[in-house]
Amino acid sequence: MQSYKWIWSYIRKHLKFMIFGLTLCLAASALSLVNPIVSGRIVDEVFEQGMVFRLRPLLIIMIAVTFLKSAIHYIFRQIFEITSQRILVSLRKDIYRRVQLQTFNFFDTNRVGDIMSRMTGDLEAVRHFLAYVVYGLFENVVVFIAAVILMFSMSWEIALLILAVTPVIGVVAIRQSKAIKPAFSRVREQFSKLNSVCQENISGNRVVKAFSKEEYETEKFNAENQEYLDANVASSKIWVKYLPILEFCAGLLFFILLVAGGILVITGRLELWKMVTINGYLWAISNPLRMVGWLLNDTQRFNASLDKVYSMMRMPINIKSSENAFDGGTLTGKVEFKNVSFCYDLERPKNLALKNITFTALPGQTIGIVGATGSGKTTLINLISRFYDTTRGEILVDDINVKDYNLFNLRHSIAAATQDVFLFSDTIEGNIAYGVPDVSLEGVLDAAKSAGAHEFVSKMEEGYDTIVGERGVGLSGGQKQRLALARALAANPSILILDDTTSAVDMETEHEIQLALKEKYNGKTKFIIAHRLSSVMHADMILVMENGEITERGTHGELLEQKGSYYSLFINQYGDYAKLIKQGVA
Repeated sequence: MQSYKWIWSYIRKHLKFMIFGLTLCLAASALSLVNPIVSGRIVDEVFEQGMVFRLRPLLIIMIAVTFLKSAIHYIFRQIFEITSQRILVSLRKDIYRRVQLQTFNFFDTNRVGDIMSRMTGDLEAVRHFLAYVVYGLFENVVVFIAAVILMFSMSWEIALLILAVTPVIGVVAIRQSKAIKPAFSRVREQFSKLNSVCQENISGNRVVKAFSKEEYETEKFNAENQEYLDANVASSKIWVKYLPILEFCAGLLFFILLVAGGILVITGRLELWKMVTINGYLWAISNPLRMVGWLLNDTQRFNASLDKVYSMMRMPINIKSSENAFDGGTLTGKVEFKNVSFCYDLERPKNLALKNITFTALPGQTIGIVGATGSGKTTLINLISRFYDTTRGEILVDDINVKDYNLFNLRHSIAAATQDVFLFSDTIEGNIAYGVPDVSLEGVLDAAKSAGAHEFVSKMEEGYDTIVGERGVGLSGGQKQRLALARALAANPSILILDDTTSAVDMETEHEIQLALKEKYNGKTKFIIAHRLSSVMHADMILVMENGEITERGTHGELLEQKGSYYSLFINQYGDYAKLIKQGVA
């Protein structure tokens, strides 16, 4: 019921328009009942009584009614089409915004294909119901009831005989409705899986080709495609199973009228023109009986899709600004971790990704973070921007808990160049200015120069107006990293986070980037995650992480003196320490 209340909140905004459409639908339904009466009058007055002069006006009435009914049909169908599209736009806008507000955890646990199917196929099923099924149900019910009343006014015997068929229709409809809903739910679920496989394969097409896995991926897609086919066939078998019964009952009406009506006419208990009129109303009885299966199918498809869309809308947004959130203003950049622990899976609280992290980064300091893959480096810096919330402990920025900040303002003061570089299908200038669209061209150029990107961009034929492909296709790994760094620098944040940003650039370029960061962004608090120790050697403090814990901390020289994990990393990358001391490198 909650899903119906939710969709009603959207329908209610267009209720007057839809009621007007249903009023026109009612008028068209009433007009559709006129011609059978006129046909009966023609039989009575023209054929039986010989009033030939009545034929022309009666035919004109039939033509006029047909034309007017067609015009009204066109108008109210347009009304429902336009209304459904407007509701769809509102739904899609709100769902998309809901998705945008979701946390990293939402995207960690939901497949892209599932989200896409909710935004496309499921919403289209909802729109189809509002555009066609609503007035279809209304029109068929109104016409059916009106036709039954008119039949009773002419011959209660025939009306009762015809209505005797309807309980069978009701039983069949109820059974079909119960059986078809889970089948349609399976169809929508399988469509999501198929969508996910397709999206994943297209996104990873370079990996597929690199490992010559085209056949494997084709077989995987074909398996899901077959499952989707099976789900559709299974649902089709359900309503096809009941369709012949509905068709038989509808066809039985003509047989009942022919036999019962013929007997009544022969015995003089029913006038011929009334039998002709009742025959004209049979479509108003049989057509709803035939349509009930289709309408129930579309209704159950709507129910299944609505449940899936609503389930995504009601997913809680676990990370959001509090009611009395602090705007923050311009931050100085002080960051303090106090006994911070974090677990991705709250159902398994013992599997901590971070354990009792405590340190302080003063404004303008550079904090280097090193450690093996999976040691918790990226997780740690993700907590600063509240991409995830701490499980225990607290994080302070400028001595205020990050949970007390306005989320938008907090993240606006923090810029990150992540290890998973993502570039949009836009110009290079557009990608660099993404965080601050109103930044000047000089600001873009300055950020690009600081990130070591200006040189290769300038050599491109269209320079900063060059369109990069999706996810930066056409650029090397190092070029994409430098553009991602430029995007972060252009935001001019108080806190700058660089997650293995220079791993794909050469040592000379890395050195130039380090000089630029030191000269132009010296007042910014910087967190630098790196596997290459040259990126963090000059940091004010280096944190060494192992299994979610800080095992060592200090400057480059202090850590080398400790001869612990950092020392081992240094030896692995640079060789014998004593020789480097003599060379003046260490």
